[in-house]
Amino acid sequence: MKTLKEVACGQTVTVRRLHGEGPVKRRIMDMGITKGVSVFVRKVAPLGDPVEVTVRGYELSLRKADAEMIEVE
Repeated sequence: MKTLKEVACGQTVTVRRLHGEGPVKRRIMDMGITKGVSVFVRKVAPLGDPVEVTVRGYELSLRKADAEMIEVE
């Protein structure tokens, strides 16, 4: 299992599933990150937090803790 947190800069991955529950999972889904969507990793901050991604044509910054909940392939 690979999470969004482990993806290298410049790679495009597909979301397999979301972990976590309740409000956190809901918030990630509200940002447009759902199963089957493509996510392009634009930048990773020097300490790994936050991760900048492009999803559905817009740019998004995710905390490392949130990126860990997103399983990708």
